[in-house]
Amino acid sequence: MSPLPLSPAAHQWLSDAGKALSQGRPDLAEQPLKRVLAEAPGFANAQFLFGITCQLRGDSITAAEYMRKAAKQRPDDPNILTNLGGALYDSGAIEEAFVCLHRATELAPLQASHWYNLGKALKLQWQLDEASDALQRTLNLDERHIAARNTLADIFTIRGNIADAVAEYRKVLAVRPDYALAWHGLANLKTESLTLTDAKQIRHILQNQQLSPDERVLLGFSLYKALEDQRDYAGAFQALREANAAKRQLAPWNAAAARDYADAIAAAFRAPLPAPLDPALGHEVIFIASLPRSGSTLVEHILASHPLVEGANEISDLSNVLDDESKRRGKDFPHWVTDATAEDWTRLGKNYLTRTARWRTKRPYSTDKGLQNWQWVGAIRAMLPGAKIIDCHRDPVETCFACYRQLFSEGTLFSYDLQDLAGYYNDYQRLSDFWQANHPHKMFDLTYEKLVQEPEAQIPQLLAFCGLPFDAACLSPHQTQRDVHSTASAAQVRQPIRADTPRRPLYRDLLGPLIHQLDR
Repeated sequence: MSPLPLSPAAHQWLSDAGKALSQGRPDLAEQPLKRVLAEAPGFANAQFLFGITCQLRGDSITAAEYMRKAAKQRPDDPNILTNLGGALYDSGAIEEAFVCLHRATELAPLQASHWYNLGKALKLQWQLDEASDALQRTLNLDERHIAARNTLADIFTIRGNIADAVAEYRKVLAVRPDYALAWHGLANLKTESLTLTDAKQIRHILQNQQLSPDERVLLGFSLYKALEDQRDYAGAFQALREANAAKRQLAPWNAAAARDYADAIAAAFRAPLPAPLDPALGHEVIFIASLPRSGSTLVEHILASHPLVEGANEISDLSNVLDDESKRRGKDFPHWVTDATAEDWTRLGKNYLTRTARWRTKRPYSTDKGLQNWQWVGAIRAMLPGAKIIDCHRDPVETCFACYRQLFSEGTLFSYDLQDLAGYYNDYQRLSDFWQANHPHKMFDLTYEKLVQEPEAQIPQLLAFCGLPFDAACLSPHQTQRDVHSTASAAQVRQPIRADTPRRPLYRDLLGPLIHQLDR
């Protein structure tokens, strides 16, 4: 606490800020709190509330700075510690965040919100057993804790416990029928049908003018799924068009910049790569290069059904290696590619292997299906010449429309407009053709349609390319128990391989502009 008492005006400012934050208005809380801090810089309550304000406005670094100040004065205040843990986590200070989050639960073990904050952070770190325990503790203390139950349902989805996931989402909706995240969780399972009653309920919720833009997007994609399940394809497409348009308002996309980036990559790798110092470097890694919704999760699940392969999902280590090198050189990738020596590429390759070694502690091989791998094939070949690369692709219309139907959690900004999608697919195709021409026999050309129609023929060829002995478990990947981090496909890969998933016949008349753009 400040050694000096606050003035009456400061007390009023503090009260005003508290009311604003309780109404979710950090914009109205900021100035009153700055006035309090100007008068009493060491006042812990003002430091804490200002940290909350910064966190709500997306500035987690400043939030952590002010909450730390408050925590130094009140080190055993669980409310300060749990919020400090959240700010630290968001700012990248993961270890320090967990110290605070765990300490909050020790100080106030009967406070449900502290267990939820811990469980949410553990889930984001893919510590799913510990996350489930923390979330269950939350629900034992407060069975109506909606966010905890929905997060637990998400974990059931990742783990393939689809019936349990459905049950938890439905419990959420029984308490909060307008909870958009639960509707989207149900719809995103894809294997579970939504009913006509569900569709009517979602339509009714969408009439609420007080919905946030994000809620409106989540519900719009859910309505699409409900209407398609009722075979109302015209209504489903209209719901999809509106949901994508709303998402595009929140997530702009620069198609010209994306096209220029793909062209710059091809230009940078047109010259031959330097001879590798160790041609076998990276032999333990299998990269899957594809666009989203092209079968990459199925391919990884097939490979991860092999006793020698660990499926690492969509990891960011390759991106981090290239980003760090760009910062070191003061040039963005790919503009430093022609300056890189064989020693440079080997250093980067070893860096990647060190970062991903955690995925090969139990099995000797690991996969990497990062969504930008298709852009980085040249870098992969230079860094890890012994790595295997699978070029996984699907019918262009099916790929683009599958992306258009999917609300991605992050990063995939090109998918909310059919014209942008067609342009992005054409960029992919152009660069994929370039890699195939420049690295013949170094990439396995895998067509999704062939894989699902002829799995007994295609899977042995895939395993042989990867240098793996045949294992019958790979023919029945739906029986493999593992966490699938791509929730968009987590339920689908638990089912036997199917070849009856094309959507073009259902929406042919509505996809004309997309087909025309792709044909161009």
